[in-house]
Amino acid sequence: MVALTLPDNSVREFDHPVTGVELAQSIGPGLAKAALALKVDGAWRDLAFVMHDDARVEIVTAKSPGVLELLRHDAAHVLAEAVQELYPGTQITFGPSTETGFYYDFVRDEPFSTDDLAEIEARMHEIVKRDEAITREVWNRDAAVRFFKSIGENYKAEWVSEIPGDEELTLYRQGNWVDLCRGPHLPSTAKLGHAFKLMKVAGAYWRGDARNAQLQRIYGTAWATQEQLDQYLFQLAEAEKRDHRRLGREMDLFHLQEEAPGQVFWHPKGWTLFRVLETFIRDRLATAGYAEVKTPQLIDQSLFRASGHWDMYGENMFKVEIDGGERLAGVKPMNCPGHVQIFRQGLKSYRDLPIRYSEFGACHRNEPSGALHGIMRVRAFTQDDAHIFCTEDQVVEECEAYIRLQLGVYRDLGFEKIDVKLALRPTVRGGDDATWDKAEAALRSALDRAHLQYEDLPGEGAFYGPKIEFHLHDAIGRTWQCGTLQFDAVLPERLDASYIGEDGQRHRPVMLHRAILGSIERFVGILIEQYAGRLPLWLSPLQIVVATITSDADAYAGEVLKACHVAGLRAEVDLRNEKINYKVREHSHAKVPVLLVVGKREAEQGLVAIRRLGGEQQEILSLKDAVHALVEEAQPPKAV
Repeated sequence: MVALTLPDNSVREFDHPVTGVELAQSIGPGLAKAALALKVDGAWRDLAFVMHDDARVEIVTAKSPGVLELLRHDAAHVLAEAVQELYPGTQITFGPSTETGFYYDFVRDEPFSTDDLAEIEARMHEIVKRDEAITREVWNRDAAVRFFKSIGENYKAEWVSEIPGDEELTLYRQGNWVDLCRGPHLPSTAKLGHAFKLMKVAGAYWRGDARNAQLQRIYGTAWATQEQLDQYLFQLAEAEKRDHRRLGREMDLFHLQEEAPGQVFWHPKGWTLFRVLETFIRDRLATAGYAEVKTPQLIDQSLFRASGHWDMYGENMFKVEIDGGERLAGVKPMNCPGHVQIFRQGLKSYRDLPIRYSEFGACHRNEPSGALHGIMRVRAFTQDDAHIFCTEDQVVEECEAYIRLQLGVYRDLGFEKIDVKLALRPTVRGGDDATWDKAEAALRSALDRAHLQYEDLPGEGAFYGPKIEFHLHDAIGRTWQCGTLQFDAVLPERLDASYIGEDGQRHRPVMLHRAILGSIERFVGILIEQYAGRLPLWLSPLQIVVATITSDADAYAGEVLKACHVAGLRAEVDLRNEKINYKVREHSHAKVPVLLVVGKREAEQGLVAIRRLGGEQQEILSLKDAVHALVEEAQPPKAV
């Protein structure tokens, strides 16, 4: 007897070993038609998998969590079959699923071009329509090597020959096409559906080693439904329009260059935006009871060794010889060890806690050059970092207060949808299980008291403690992990931080690491893309351009500019001898929120014509009323 427990805890019993196909059919024809694969005791299996023993089983459909990886893996196989049908003699290597799709690497003398993608994609749709059965076969290693050599697949043969002889080796047959694969796979090509698209051609190397043969990689994307595919393609098109690197040039905010990889050259307008955002956060922190500090940029390795960072993150640190090469120092990659040093100066009492130190700390990390991306991923960045030193009894209250602060900031910056995730203990970690139990329970309690729904992330906590992650959804549906709140009982122990408790004895404080924006550079990039450059008036680095229609208004334009500056508005004047429509187009391209247009009539009557970015109409006001209205509009959001 085989008893199979379904997700609703109902049990199906069979008097013989049973396949996933039979199980789905026993439940109903609708499920049998929708079934794509199985999860047996949590492991993914083909629908044809035979279950001999009792197990917990889930029938996987197109609506199941995690199904996209299965679909994308099959899409890679369909891609490879299509290529080999269209271009005989092409060798295959490997093709995995990716976060948004799939790729496959090929060996072919003639390079693929983007023009080939349409033909390959059309053949993929044909293969799906053929409804080719996909079957799993177990092979002997040596037989598999002979087989791949016999059909000219030398790269596959090389790979298979290195697999241990006693290891199970599986091939999947898809019509007449065969590939080495562990699986699982769909029962047939028709189950893949047609929600896929080939995206681009790129280069790669066999086994990822530049010393090996160069391969050709074809990338694609695949989704469970056409609606999901359309949404993804729309998102890609919108992302290209919103690319912060392009908008950064158009708005004259910043640039990057080869002589300083991963470091930003901020132009005046870009630095203004940076400082406006920094001031906004600084004001919120001051209101929330944080004391701002500043710690050294270059710190002797001894402190980083004591904190554990030298061993854990040393390869990502920039290191400098000091004292004639006798010692090494690290350019700080994070601010936490320095904040502990400030806490340790002078005797602290339980009455002093909580102590909240904030720092807009300049940090440097030796990110791989291939990972650098505009100002989103850099080597030199500023963190809106802070650390809260508190007693165990204060942890939940401090976490709850921080969560309110964090969500309020995100709301005021225009982010309404936030996913919250709780990253739990990793396999390699500091501290004992009892400490981790307390830490995880404290963060759960804070989230519950804040009435937040959250997702557990097993194994993804930091070395020293669990953390809450905040993932922002932007205007086109992408998510960005920015803010974190991390519980740490390890670093205070390692760096000997203590306070005098009510009992007169020394105790270790709990250290809460927290950041709202994370990297300010990255967050500026996120904001640029969130608003497609059309920043709210209070955030915009250049809020107003005073533009003249004729030279008769030049003197009055100067008065308007002065009035704006006196009122604290960020404004410039455009007196060029150009037509006003040309000026409007140019400043709109640079995403200036407001134009104050003045001509002879406005100068004579003390008026301005207000034209807003993207608007067709203009509003005529007196200079005084216009400035007053714009000052009110340009106020940063106030803390609730």
